[in-house]
Amino acid sequence: MKLMFIIINQDNENDVTTSLIKEGFQITKLATSGGFLKKGNTTLMSCVDDERINQAISIIKNECGEHQSVDIDIPLTLPSASMSLQTVPTKIDIGGATIIVTDVFLFEKF
Repeated sequence: MKLMFIIINQDNENDVTTSLIKEGFQITKLATSGGFLKKGNTTLMSCVDDERINQAISIIKNECGEHQSVDIDIPLTLPSASMSLQTVPTKIDIGGATIIVTDVFLFEKF
């Protein structure tokens, strides 16, 4: 048995959770936020039998799609508050999913 941590954009939350539940996966949902963009994410946790890991990943990929590259302006840290705020144009990837899979030592459900 494995424990999956699935970090997705909150825009994909409903599609991913609906599809996983429809296929019999049990999930726990946590509201999280990314540290870099401070945008809302959803982290799902699910204990999955080893032979179903690839099925779960396939469902997630289907519902989240690929990362998209977008242009944003990142503010520079300034040494003094009296200086004007400057930004640096930067390309970042958003969307998709981050999946972490780890072994489970014990799983009990009461």
